[in-house]
Amino acid sequence: MTDTATPALRGQLGQVILATLASTTGFWAWMSIAPLQKTYATEMGLSEGQISLMLATPVLVGALGRVLVGALTDRLGGRRMFTLVLLGAMPAVLLVALAGSLKLFWLLIIAGFYLGVAGTIFAVGIPFSSAWYKPEQRGFANGIFGMGMIGTAVSAFLTPRLAQNIGYLNTHLVIAGVMVVMAAVVWFLMKESPAWQPNPQPVMGRVKDALRLPITWQMSFLYAVVFGGFVAFSTFLPKYLTTIYPQEVDQIGAGTRMASFVVAAVIARPIGGVLADKLGAKLIAAISLAAIAVLAWVVSLEPPEGIVTGAAFLGMAAALGAGQGAVFGWVPRLAPPDKVGSVSGVVAAAGGLGGYFPPLVMGATYSAATNSYALGLWLLVATAALAFVLALLLRGRQRTPAAPAPVAQTLP
Repeated sequence: MTDTATPALRGQLGQVILATLASTTGFWAWMSIAPLQKTYATEMGLSEGQISLMLATPVLVGALGRVLVGALTDRLGGRRMFTLVLLGAMPAVLLVALAGSLKLFWLLIIAGFYLGVAGTIFAVGIPFSSAWYKPEQRGFANGIFGMGMIGTAVSAFLTPRLAQNIGYLNTHLVIAGVMVVMAAVVWFLMKESPAWQPNPQPVMGRVKDALRLPITWQMSFLYAVVFGGFVAFSTFLPKYLTTIYPQEVDQIGAGTRMASFVVAAVIARPIGGVLADKLGAKLIAAISLAAIAVLAWVVSLEPPEGIVTGAAFLGMAAALGAGQGAVFGWVPRLAPPDKVGSVSGVVAAAGGLGGYFPPLVMGATYSAATNSYALGLWLLVATAALAFVLALLLRGRQRTPAAPAPVAQTLP
Protein backbone atom coordinates (compact mmCIF):
# COMPACT_ATOMS: atom_id res chain seq x y z
CA MET A 1 0.00 0.00 0.00
CA THR A 2 2.90 2.34 0.57
CA ASP A 3 6.15 3.04 -1.12
CA THR A 4 8.94 4.30 1.11
CA ALA A 5 10.73 5.90 -1.87
CA THR A 6 8.32 8.83 -2.04
CA PRO A 7 8.63 12.63 -1.84
CA ALA A 8 8.54 14.31 1.56
CA LEU A 9 5.24 13.65 3.33
CA ARG A 10 4.21 17.15 4.38
CA GLY A 11 1.31 17.82 6.71
CA GLN A 12 1.36 14.23 7.92
CA LEU A 13 0.65 14.94 11.59
CA GLY A 14 -2.32 17.16 10.76
CA GLN A 15 -3.81 14.45 8.57
CA VAL A 16 -3.41 11.79 11.27
CA ILE A 17 -4.96 14.12 13.89
CA LEU A 18 -7.89 14.70 11.54
CA ALA A 19 -8.31 10.94 11.21
CA THR A 20 -8.19 10.68 15.02
CA LEU A 21 -11.02 13.21 15.37
CA ALA A 22 -13.08 11.29 12.80
CA SER A 23 -12.46 8.08 14.75
CA THR A 24 -13.46 9.77 18.03
CA THR A 25 -16.76 10.78 16.44
CA GLY A 26 -17.35 7.25 15.16
CA PHE A 27 -16.59 5.72 18.57
CA TRP A 28 -18.98 8.15 20.25
CA ALA A 29 -21.79 7.06 17.95
CA TRP A 30 -20.83 3.39 18.23
CA MET A 31 -21.03 3.46 22.02
CA SER A 32 -24.11 5.70 22.30
CA ILE A 33 -26.44 2.93 23.54
CA ALA A 34 -24.38 1.73 26.52
CA PRO A 35 -24.45 4.95 28.62
CA LEU A 36 -28.27 4.94 28.54
CA GLN A 37 -28.71 1.23 29.23
CA LYS A 38 -30.45 1.90 32.56
CA THR A 39 -32.98 4.14 30.82
CA TYR A 40 -33.73 1.47 28.22
CA ALA A 41 -33.95 -1.27 30.84
CA THR A 42 -36.36 0.71 32.99
CA GLU A 43 -38.62 2.08 30.27
CA MET A 44 -38.77 -1.14 28.24
CA GLY A 45 -38.75 -3.55 31.18
CA LEU A 46 -35.74 -5.46 29.85
CA SER A 47 -34.34 -8.65 31.35
CA GLU A 48 -30.62 -9.21 31.97
CA GLY A 49 -30.42 -11.28 28.79
CA GLN A 50 -32.06 -8.55 26.73
CA ILE A 51 -29.72 -5.92 28.16
CA SER A 52 -26.71 -8.07 27.26
CA LEU A 53 -28.02 -8.52 23.71
CA MET A 54 -28.66 -4.80 23.38
CA LEU A 55 -25.12 -3.93 24.46
CA ALA A 56 -23.37 -6.69 22.52
CA THR A 57 -24.98 -6.20 19.11
CA PRO A 58 -23.18 -2.97 18.07
CA VAL A 59 -19.87 -4.32 19.40
CA LEU A 60 -20.12 -7.59 17.51
CA VAL A 61 -21.21 -6.02 14.21
CA GLY A 62 -18.63 -3.25 14.50
CA ALA A 63 -15.89 -5.83 15.02
CA LEU A 64 -16.82 -8.10 12.13
CA GLY A 65 -17.45 -5.21 9.74
CA ARG A 66 -13.87 -4.01 10.13
CA VAL A 67 -12.64 -6.84 7.90
CA LEU A 68 -14.55 -5.54 4.88
CA VAL A 69 -13.93 -1.87 5.66
CA GLY A 70 -10.18 -2.41 5.98
CA ALA A 71 -10.08 -4.08 2.56
CA LEU A 72 -12.19 -1.31 1.02
CA THR A 73 -9.77 1.28 2.41
CA ASP A 74 -6.96 -0.35 0.44
CA ARG A 75 -9.02 0.23 -2.68
CA LEU A 76 -10.85 3.53 -2.08
CA GLY A 77 -8.57 5.36 0.34
CA GLY A 78 -9.10 6.80 3.79
CA ARG A 79 -10.77 10.06 2.75
CA ARG A 80 -13.62 8.31 0.97
CA MET A 81 -14.02 5.60 3.57
CA PHE A 82 -14.04 7.94 6.59
CA THR A 83 -16.75 9.97 4.86
CA LEU A 84 -18.76 6.89 3.89
CA VAL A 85 -18.62 5.36 7.37
CA LEU A 86 -19.64 8.58 9.14
CA LEU A 87 -22.50 9.36 6.76
CA GLY A 88 -23.50 5.71 6.46
CA ALA A 89 -23.78 5.27 10.24
CA MET A 90 -25.56 8.56 10.91
CA PRO A 91 -29.09 7.20 10.15
CA ALA A 92 -28.43 4.42 12.68
CA VAL A 93 -28.19 7.04 15.44
CA LEU A 94 -31.56 8.43 14.37
CA LEU A 95 -33.01 4.92 14.31
CA VAL A 96 -31.79 4.38 17.88
CA ALA A 97 -33.54 7.62 18.83
CA LEU A 98 -36.76 6.42 17.21
CA ALA A 99 -36.57 3.02 18.92
CA GLY A 100 -36.01 4.60 22.32
CA SER A 101 -38.78 7.15 21.83
CA LEU A 102 -41.27 4.42 20.83
CA LYS A 103 -39.90 2.05 23.52
CA LEU A 104 -39.61 -0.81 21.00
CA PHE A 105 -36.92 -3.32 21.96
CA TRP A 106 -36.94 -5.17 18.62
CA LEU A 107 -36.36 -1.89 16.77
CA LEU A 108 -33.55 -1.00 19.16
CA ILE A 109 -31.80 -4.30 18.32
CA ILE A 110 -32.12 -3.57 14.59
CA ALA A 111 -30.80 -0.05 15.19
CA GLY A 112 -27.93 -1.44 17.26
CA PHE A 113 -27.04 -3.84 14.46
CA TYR A 114 -26.90 -0.93 12.03
CA LEU A 115 -25.01 1.21 14.57
CA GLY A 116 -22.18 -1.31 14.37
CA VAL A 117 -21.17 0.39 11.11
CA ALA A 118 -19.79 3.30 13.15
CA GLY A 119 -17.43 0.92 14.94
CA THR A 120 -15.76 -0.08 11.67
CA ILE A 121 -14.13 3.34 11.42
CA PHE A 122 -11.05 2.08 13.24
CA ALA A 123 -10.11 -0.13 10.27
CA VAL A 124 -10.01 2.95 8.01
CA GLY A 125 -7.46 4.88 10.03
CA ILE A 126 -4.71 2.29 10.36
CA PRO A 127 -3.82 2.02 6.64
CA PHE A 128 -4.51 5.75 6.17
CA SER A 129 -2.16 6.75 9.00
CA SER A 130 0.48 4.19 8.02
CA ALA A 131 0.68 5.59 4.50
CA TRP A 132 1.59 9.03 5.85
CA TYR A 133 4.70 7.82 7.70
CA LYS A 134 7.83 5.84 6.97
CA PRO A 135 7.89 2.27 8.33
CA GLU A 136 10.09 3.23 11.28
CA GLN A 137 7.56 5.89 12.38
CA ARG A 138 4.31 3.98 11.95
CA GLY A 139 4.08 3.01 15.58
CA PHE A 140 3.84 6.71 16.42
CA ALA A 141 1.30 7.33 13.64
CA ASN A 142 -0.97 4.47 14.64
CA GLY A 143 -0.56 5.35 18.30
CA ILE A 144 -1.84 8.87 17.65
CA PHE A 145 -4.72 7.58 15.55
CA GLY A 146 -5.56 4.98 18.19
CA MET A 147 -6.33 7.79 20.64
CA GLY A 148 -9.63 8.08 18.78
CA MET A 149 -10.92 5.34 21.04
CA ILE A 150 -11.37 8.09 23.62
CA GLY A 151 -14.72 8.47 21.87
CA THR A 152 -15.78 5.70 24.27
CA ALA A 153 -15.12 8.00 27.21
CA VAL A 154 -16.73 10.93 25.39
CA SER A 155 -19.89 8.88 24.99
CA ALA A 156 -19.86 7.71 28.61
CA PHE A 157 -19.41 11.28 29.86
CA LEU A 158 -21.52 13.34 27.44
CA THR A 159 -24.40 11.11 26.34
CA PRO A 160 -26.18 10.73 29.71
CA ARG A 161 -25.56 14.37 30.61
CA LEU A 162 -26.93 15.59 27.29
CA ALA A 163 -29.97 13.32 27.69
CA GLN A 164 -30.61 14.79 31.13
CA ASN A 165 -30.21 18.41 30.02
CA ILE A 166 -31.62 18.60 26.50
CA GLY A 167 -33.66 15.39 26.26
CA TYR A 168 -33.25 11.92 24.77
CA LEU A 169 -34.24 12.77 21.18
CA ASN A 170 -32.20 15.98 21.04
CA THR A 171 -29.14 14.13 22.31
CA HIS A 172 -29.22 11.77 19.34
CA LEU A 173 -29.81 14.67 16.97
CA VAL A 174 -26.65 16.28 18.34
CA ILE A 175 -24.65 13.08 17.79
CA ALA A 176 -25.99 12.73 14.25
CA GLY A 177 -25.21 16.38 13.56
CA VAL A 178 -21.62 16.01 14.78
CA MET A 179 -21.20 13.01 12.45
CA VAL A 180 -22.40 15.02 9.44
CA VAL A 181 -20.13 17.96 10.29
CA MET A 182 -17.15 15.65 10.79
CA ALA A 183 -17.85 13.92 7.47
CA ALA A 184 -17.84 17.31 5.73
CA VAL A 185 -14.56 18.29 7.42
CA VAL A 186 -13.00 15.01 6.31
CA TRP A 187 -14.22 15.36 2.74
CA PHE A 188 -12.90 18.90 2.30
CA LEU A 189 -9.72 18.81 4.39
CA MET A 190 -8.44 15.24 4.35
CA LYS A 191 -6.11 14.04 1.61
CA GLU A 192 -4.39 10.78 0.83
CA SER A 193 -0.68 10.32 1.39
CA PRO A 194 1.48 10.71 -1.76
CA ALA A 195 2.81 7.25 -0.85
CA TRP A 196 -0.62 5.63 -1.06
CA GLN A 197 -1.58 3.62 -4.12
CA PRO A 198 -5.03 2.04 -4.55
CA ASN A 199 -5.17 -1.73 -4.70
CA PRO A 200 -7.51 -2.66 -7.59
CA GLN A 201 -7.87 -6.32 -6.64
CA PRO A 202 -11.37 -7.56 -5.68
CA VAL A 203 -12.18 -6.82 -2.04
CA MET A 204 -13.06 -10.35 -0.97
CA GLY A 205 -10.01 -11.67 -2.75
CA ARG A 206 -7.82 -9.35 -0.67
CA VAL A 207 -9.54 -10.43 2.52
CA LYS A 208 -8.88 -14.06 1.61
CA ASP A 209 -5.27 -13.21 0.82
CA ALA A 210 -4.92 -11.52 4.22
CA LEU A 211 -6.40 -14.56 5.96
CA ARG A 212 -3.80 -16.76 4.27
CA LEU A 213 -0.97 -14.82 5.90
CA PRO A 214 0.24 -16.33 9.20
CA ILE A 215 1.03 -12.84 10.47
CA THR A 216 -2.66 -11.91 10.23
CA TRP A 217 -3.62 -14.62 12.70
CA GLN A 218 -0.65 -13.97 14.97
CA MET A 219 -1.31 -10.23 15.22
CA SER A 220 -5.04 -10.92 15.60
CA PHE A 221 -4.42 -13.01 18.69
CA LEU A 222 -2.13 -10.41 20.25
CA TYR A 223 -4.56 -7.59 19.51
CA ALA A 224 -7.52 -9.60 20.79
CA VAL A 225 -5.73 -9.67 24.15
CA VAL A 226 -4.68 -6.01 24.38
CA PHE A 227 -7.64 -4.29 22.71
CA GLY A 228 -10.15 -6.91 23.80
CA GLY A 229 -8.96 -6.48 27.38
CA PHE A 230 -9.43 -2.73 27.10
CA VAL A 231 -12.97 -3.04 25.75
CA ALA A 232 -13.88 -5.70 28.30
CA PHE A 233 -12.64 -3.75 31.33
CA SER A 234 -14.08 -0.48 29.98
CA THR A 235 -17.55 -2.01 30.01
CA PHE A 236 -17.24 -4.43 32.94
CA LEU A 237 -15.16 -2.45 35.44
CA PRO A 238 -18.10 -0.63 37.10
CA LYS A 239 -19.88 -3.96 37.58
CA TYR A 240 -16.71 -5.56 38.97
CA LEU A 241 -15.98 -2.78 41.47
CA THR A 242 -19.53 -2.48 42.80
CA THR A 243 -19.73 -6.26 43.20
CA ILE A 244 -16.36 -6.91 44.86
CA TYR A 245 -16.23 -3.66 46.85
CA PRO A 246 -19.90 -2.77 47.43
CA GLN A 247 -19.22 -0.83 50.65
CA GLU A 248 -16.36 1.24 49.26
CA VAL A 249 -17.40 1.97 45.66
CA ASP A 250 -20.76 3.32 44.54
CA GLN A 251 -22.03 3.74 40.96
CA ILE A 252 -20.65 7.27 40.62
CA GLY A 253 -17.24 6.24 41.92
CA ALA A 254 -17.21 3.21 39.64
CA GLY A 255 -18.02 5.39 36.64
CA THR A 256 -15.22 7.78 37.52
CA ARG A 257 -12.77 4.91 37.74
CA MET A 258 -13.90 3.57 34.40
CA ALA A 259 -13.27 6.98 32.84
CA SER A 260 -9.81 7.06 34.44
CA PHE A 261 -9.13 3.59 33.06
CA VAL A 262 -10.05 4.69 29.52
CA VAL A 263 -7.98 7.87 29.70
CA ALA A 264 -4.91 5.98 30.99
CA ALA A 265 -5.16 3.51 28.11
CA VAL A 266 -5.66 6.28 25.54
CA ILE A 267 -2.60 8.20 26.78
CA ALA A 268 -0.46 5.05 26.86
CA ARG A 269 -1.33 3.98 23.32
CA PRO A 270 0.77 6.58 21.41
CA ILE A 271 3.54 6.16 23.97
CA GLY A 272 3.57 2.45 23.15
CA GLY A 273 3.70 3.30 19.47
CA VAL A 274 6.65 5.68 19.89
CA LEU A 275 8.54 3.19 22.04
CA ALA A 276 7.83 0.52 19.42
CA ASP A 277 9.47 2.76 16.80
CA LYS A 278 12.52 3.40 18.95
CA LEU A 279 13.00 0.11 20.78
CA GLY A 280 11.11 -2.36 18.60
CA ALA A 281 7.45 -3.36 18.51
CA LYS A 282 8.29 -6.90 19.61
CA LEU A 283 9.96 -5.74 22.83
CA ILE A 284 7.21 -3.28 23.81
CA ALA A 285 4.43 -5.78 23.02
CA ALA A 286 6.17 -8.45 25.12
CA ILE A 287 6.66 -6.08 28.09
CA SER A 288 3.03 -4.97 27.90
CA LEU A 289 1.70 -8.52 27.83
CA ALA A 290 3.90 -9.53 30.76
CA ALA A 291 2.61 -6.53 32.74
CA ILE A 292 -1.01 -7.45 31.92
CA ALA A 293 -0.48 -10.99 33.21
CA VAL A 294 1.16 -9.81 36.45
CA LEU A 295 -1.42 -7.10 37.17
CA ALA A 296 -4.34 -9.45 36.42
CA TRP A 297 -2.85 -11.80 39.00
CA VAL A 298 -2.66 -8.94 41.53
CA VAL A 299 -6.31 -8.03 40.91
CA SER A 300 -7.35 -11.70 41.23
CA LEU A 301 -6.08 -11.63 44.84
CA GLU A 302 -8.78 -9.00 45.56
CA PRO A 303 -6.62 -6.75 47.76
CA PRO A 304 -8.41 -4.23 49.99
CA GLU A 305 -9.89 -1.40 47.94
CA GLY A 306 -7.62 1.60 47.81
CA ILE A 307 -4.20 2.50 46.49
CA VAL A 308 -3.27 -1.03 45.45
CA THR A 309 -6.41 -1.72 43.44
CA GLY A 310 -6.35 1.77 41.89
CA ALA A 311 -2.72 1.41 40.87
CA ALA A 312 -3.29 -2.11 39.56
CA PHE A 313 -6.17 -1.09 37.30
CA LEU A 314 -4.44 2.06 36.07
CA GLY A 315 -1.29 0.04 35.43
CA MET A 316 -3.30 -2.54 33.52
CA ALA A 317 -4.93 0.21 31.46
CA ALA A 318 -1.50 1.62 30.61
CA ALA A 319 -0.18 -1.82 29.68
CA LEU A 320 -3.21 -2.51 27.49
CA GLY A 321 -2.88 0.88 25.78
CA ALA A 322 0.87 0.53 25.19
CA GLY A 323 0.30 -3.00 23.90
CA GLN A 324 -2.23 -1.70 21.38
CA GLY A 325 0.23 0.91 20.12
CA ALA A 326 2.96 -1.71 19.84
CA VAL A 327 0.84 -4.30 18.01
CA PHE A 328 -0.47 -1.84 15.44
CA GLY A 329 3.03 -0.44 15.07
CA TRP A 330 4.07 -4.02 14.34
CA VAL A 331 1.42 -4.79 11.70
CA PRO A 332 2.75 -2.46 8.95
CA ARG A 333 6.25 -3.81 9.56
CA LEU A 334 5.20 -7.40 8.91
CA ALA A 335 2.28 -7.16 6.47
CA PRO A 336 2.97 -6.76 2.72
CA PRO A 337 2.61 -3.05 1.86
CA ASP A 338 -0.39 -3.58 -0.44
CA LYS A 339 -2.23 -5.63 2.20
CA VAL A 340 -1.86 -3.34 5.23
CA GLY A 341 -5.53 -2.31 5.07
CA SER A 342 -6.80 -5.87 4.66
CA VAL A 343 -4.62 -7.23 7.45
CA SER A 344 -5.46 -4.25 9.68
CA GLY A 345 -9.17 -4.86 9.15
CA VAL A 346 -8.90 -8.48 10.24
CA VAL A 347 -6.71 -7.61 13.23
CA ALA A 348 -9.04 -4.79 14.28
CA ALA A 349 -12.00 -7.17 14.03
CA ALA A 350 -10.18 -9.64 16.27
CA GLY A 351 -9.70 -6.87 18.82
CA GLY A 352 -13.41 -6.12 18.84
CA LEU A 353 -14.26 -9.79 19.22
CA GLY A 354 -11.70 -10.00 22.00
CA GLY A 355 -13.76 -7.46 23.93
CA TYR A 356 -17.03 -9.27 23.29
CA PHE A 357 -16.32 -12.52 25.13
CA PRO A 358 -14.48 -11.62 28.41
CA PRO A 359 -17.52 -10.05 30.14
CA LEU A 360 -19.47 -13.21 29.35
CA VAL A 361 -16.63 -15.31 30.76
CA MET A 362 -16.42 -13.15 33.89
CA GLY A 363 -20.14 -13.56 34.45
CA ALA A 364 -20.01 -17.32 33.87
CA THR A 365 -17.05 -17.84 36.22
CA TYR A 366 -18.31 -15.58 39.02
CA SER A 367 -18.56 -17.39 42.35
CA ALA A 368 -21.53 -16.16 44.37
CA ALA A 369 -20.41 -18.24 47.35
CA THR A 370 -17.12 -16.36 47.68
CA ASN A 371 -18.15 -13.18 45.79
CA SER A 372 -15.15 -13.60 43.52
CA TYR A 373 -14.18 -13.21 39.85
CA ALA A 374 -10.79 -14.84 40.51
CA LEU A 375 -11.27 -17.68 38.00
CA GLY A 376 -12.04 -15.31 35.17
CA LEU A 377 -9.01 -13.19 36.04
CA TRP A 378 -6.80 -16.27 36.14
CA LEU A 379 -7.95 -17.07 32.62
CA LEU A 380 -6.77 -13.58 31.63
CA VAL A 381 -3.42 -14.28 33.28
CA ALA A 382 -3.06 -17.50 31.27
CA THR A 383 -4.12 -15.86 28.00
CA ALA A 384 -1.75 -12.91 28.45
CA ALA A 385 1.08 -15.30 29.30
CA LEU A 386 0.41 -17.29 26.14
CA ALA A 387 0.38 -14.08 24.07
CA PHE A 388 3.68 -13.07 25.73
CA VAL A 389 5.30 -16.33 24.58
CA LEU A 390 3.95 -15.84 21.06
CA ALA A 391 5.33 -12.28 20.93
CA LEU A 392 8.77 -13.57 21.87
CA LEU A 393 8.67 -16.16 19.08
CA LEU A 394 7.69 -13.75 16.29
CA ARG A 395 10.19 -11.81 14.19
CA GLY A 396 10.48 -8.10 14.75
CA ARG A 397 10.03 -6.95 11.16
CA GLN A 398 9.57 -8.20 7.62
CA ARG A 399 12.62 -9.89 6.23
CA THR A 400 14.27 -8.04 3.38
CA PRO A 401 14.85 -10.34 0.42
CA ALA A 402 18.49 -11.09 -0.10
CA ALA A 403 20.10 -9.38 -3.06
CA PRO A 404 20.76 -11.74 -5.96
CA ALA A 405 24.30 -12.99 -6.21
CA PRO A 406 26.31 -11.42 -9.01
CA VAL A 407 26.53 -13.50 -12.13
CA ALA A 408 30.04 -14.60 -12.92
CA GLN A 409 31.23 -13.40 -16.26
CA THR A 410 33.07 -15.85 -18.50
CA LEU A 411 35.79 -14.76 -20.78
CA PRO A 412 35.01 -15.23 -24.46
